Amino acid sequence: MGVSERTVEARWAGGLRAVVDAGGFEVVADEPASVGGTGTGPQPTELLLASIASCFTLALAYSAKKRDVELSGLRVEVTGRYDGPRFDAFRIVVHTTSPRGEDLATLIKAAERVCYVTRTLSQAPEIEIVTAN
Repeated sequence: MGVSERTVEARWAGGLRAVVDAGGFEVVADEPASVGGTGTGPQPTELLLASIASCFTLALAYSAKKRDVELSGLRVEVTGRYDGPRFDAFRIVVHTTSPRGEDLATLIKAAERVCYVTRTLSQAPEIEIVTAN
């Protein structure tokens, strides 16, 4: 049976910096010095874009392997478009040297089905905020 929940924990490290424990790995999130941070890590919004890019990259690799399709030169670029204090759109650009054309389109469709991050973002999930005190 698969994991039904996943939890990460962030602790404030002063200023506008947070240190996140994600699966035993430490990830730093910070804001640029120009807005009060220290610039020692990516911004939280960049981490969101990184989550999309990394998940879609792995979904493509998984889909290619499952179909015994050689995949080379894979890069995934993600851009978020700001609308005030939120993103209102994401653009995912897939770069590969192979496959191309219809074979790549088939892999992209398969990756869309298995990428947890893009599937989560495609329909707004419920957000519940509670206090632990």
